[in-house]
Amino acid sequence: MLDMISIIFISLGAGLASEGLSWLLVYRTSAYQNLKASVERDTKKLDKIKDVGGQQKQARRLEDTLRQKNQELSMTKLKSNIPATLLFLALMNVLNNTYSGRVIAKLPFEPLSFVQGISHRNLDGDDMTDCAFIFFYILCGMSVRTLLQKALGLAPPRGASQGPSLWQPPK
Repeated sequence: MLDMISIIFISLGAGLASEGLSWLLVYRTSAYQNLKASVERDTKKLDKIKDVGGQQKQARRLEDTLRQKNQELSMTKLKSNIPATLLFLALMNVLNNTYSGRVIAKLPFEPLSFVQGISHRNLDGDDMTDCAFIFFYILCGMSVRTLLQKALGLAPPRGASQGPSLWQPPK
């Protein structure tokens, strides 16, 4: 139990460091602020056009512009994602040496076969509900960073995910 809590706090600390680095390199720059404001403004325009209907040519043009701006936004954020990923991997290597071979948690289910390689890595025994450090750390890292971005107001603008989704049928 203590191992789980320490990994959660380590993930939280790494997430704060990562978001601090992102703020320093990306979010505080005027270029990012202008681009973010532009995406939000264009998203509102597009929503108004779609509500009114009939202006499909203008809506298509605005969607293309939004797509370009979202691509620029992604490229701008890439600057901070590279050091954040390196921090995550370095910390994972250090923690792997510390927690290798120890059961960190007990899963309430048996993971799918292709996930078992990560969830049961470096553990002895055949109980696939035993959770290794690496699986727990990856899950904590992904969820903590997302929650921190929302809490600190650093989440991408609402229109930033205007691209195609896996869950929507193609048009």
